[in-house]
Amino acid sequence: MFDILIHGGRIVDGTGNPWYYADVGIQGERIAAIGSLASADARHKIDATDKVVAPGFIDVHVHGDLALLADPLHEPAIRQGVTTYLLGQDGVALAPASAATLDFMTRYTAGFSGGKSWADAHIPKRPWLTMADYLALFDRNCALNVACLVPNGNVRMEVIGLATRVPSTEELARMEGIVRRAMADGGVGLSSGLDYIPSRYAGTQELIALCREIAPQGGVYVSHMRGYSPENVAAALDEMEQIAREAGVAVHISHFNSIAEQVLPQIDAMRARGIDVTFDLYCYLAGSSILGMVALPPWVQEGGIDATLARLRDRQVREKLKESFASPRGPLELVKLSYVAAAEYQKYEGKTLDQAAREAGAEILNFVCDVLDASNMAVGCIAPHHSRRTENDTRAMMRHPAMMGGSDGIFTGHFPHPRGCGCFARYLGYYVREKVWTLEECVQKLAGHPARRYGLKERGLLREKMAADVIVFSPENVHDRSTFERGRELATGMEHVIVNGELVLHSGQRTRALPGRALKMS
Repeated sequence: MFDILIHGGRIVDGTGNPWYYADVGIQGERIAAIGSLASADARHKIDATDKVVAPGFIDVHVHGDLALLADPLHEPAIRQGVTTYLLGQDGVALAPASAATLDFMTRYTAGFSGGKSWADAHIPKRPWLTMADYLALFDRNCALNVACLVPNGNVRMEVIGLATRVPSTEELARMEGIVRRAMADGGVGLSSGLDYIPSRYAGTQELIALCREIAPQGGVYVSHMRGYSPENVAAALDEMEQIAREAGVAVHISHFNSIAEQVLPQIDAMRARGIDVTFDLYCYLAGSSILGMVALPPWVQEGGIDATLARLRDRQVREKLKESFASPRGPLELVKLSYVAAAEYQKYEGKTLDQAAREAGAEILNFVCDVLDASNMAVGCIAPHHSRRTENDTRAMMRHPAMMGGSDGIFTGHFPHPRGCGCFARYLGYYVREKVWTLEECVQKLAGHPARRYGLKERGLLREKMAADVIVFSPENVHDRSTFERGRELATGMEHVIVNGELVLHSGQRTRALPGRALKMS
């Protein structure tokens, strides 16, 4: 007898092969059988007639590190058919970490992670949080599975703090040891965020040395590169190739927001030279991050949050900032505030810096400094892509065989970027209906391809004996509803979602089940 029998559906199995009719029988946490099973006994039967049955999706770039602990039912993912998150992104995350590193990271990333209050409420206080400790917080305590990257910024901070210098030979050896331990504890690769502090201070040779520690286990180097714009993306890709070649490691580009005709030929050339490179993408023409990274030059942020705040209060520093604000990385007046920690400034959430500064009766420079100061740097924002992608670029990047889905989802503030609640539904609904992808290609890029990339061999495909992460839906009914004005609107159209053999969404209704597992490479 099966625990769950899904009968009458079209199987889209995650390989990219054409759909076929079959029933799926689930026992415990596993897919027990796929075939003609309609007459079999089952404790629970799901009629999938005229519906699609597919493997659960894997979001390979998402900032749910604290959000999933704070909201373990996590409908933003479940309502889109996402059953696994890959955490630890951008080199600035939560584990491994000493108490001091965890304090810095939760404060520094608060604009997109939820910040210190979420961490204090959900992460036990201890001198050292290992990767194993962190992963255990999710195991059977949330609705979806979690895998995690080792953040380069954490590793660097543990050994040389926020110093901008190159590590000594002894220090580098200590950093390598931290990476080895974290991989043994369950990490699936190494992440870097070369726009974020302190990851941005890591040189190429340092990254190569750390990547040599993950390569033997099949780990992947995942990078928010040093540049994505026309003037710097080629050099950033060259660095990725150098790291891949010298460390003997597979590499993956986070949120590849670049001009397709410029970068895809270089990706193809890299692969032709034997570089195992892939990338993820979200399907929106604006990004989201912390305001400090978007608006402030790196020198202002050296030494950490307290040092940054002291500089922002200094009139001479503000005078010096006029030069950088006159030629920002993108038009600051169009940047929209998504999350503001300071209560007195929360009325400006959802407004552009131009609108907010005008209402506050201040220049943008002074408004930015004031809101960051009042919020202890905990400010999130949404920034349009400039001199980077168009919708045509998005579609061209989506069609590339090295691409997979990553929402870059953020769940803080009253006006978050819509990608956290809508990216995967938009891929599955809008872009399949627009025929940018076939349904089979969509499931492959959102499930099978990511699982293979990160060594999650029991996920991403519908196969007998594999983990029972299964979704059931009618493609014509799947819609993303989140917008830049209403970023928290949940997607619609997903009918049943099963995680490790348990229904977390049943006939469109959320259950209370928390069957998520901490995943390691298998």
